[in-house]
Amino acid sequence: MKYAAIGLAGAAGAILRYATGIAAEGAGSFPAGTWLANMAGCFLLAFLTAGVFHLDKFPKDLAAPISTGLIGSYTTFSAFSLEMVLLMEQGRFQKALFYFLASAVPGLFLSIGGWIAGTGLIKRRKPS
Repeated sequence: MKYAAIGLAGAAGAILRYATGIAAEGAGSFPAGTWLANMAGCFLLAFLTAGVFHLDKFPKDLAAPISTGLIGSYTTFSAFSLEMVLLMEQGRFQKALFYFLASAVPGLFLSIGGWIAGTGLIKRRKPS
């Protein structure tokens, strides 16, 4: 049953990822859909892992479907890597470097922010 839940959540994440790409199509040659999905995923996965998944009332059997299924299929390191290769193949090295830095640096800070927010959520919920 757990594998089916992960698969269903993965299908939902894939559909959300596709919709994000469609919504961001007007961004020109910058791969905004992948970037938006990855940035949102950085924050959400850290927030959920550090906070929500530890709440007493959170159903523990939903953690893997949400993290691995939904967020794992919504975010996409493989698309990011391929887009980097395509930019370099087109000789757009500055844009490739920008895309790399604009993904790695904010992604790290969003993950840190999500972790802080998640641990803060837990601290507020625990009696002193």
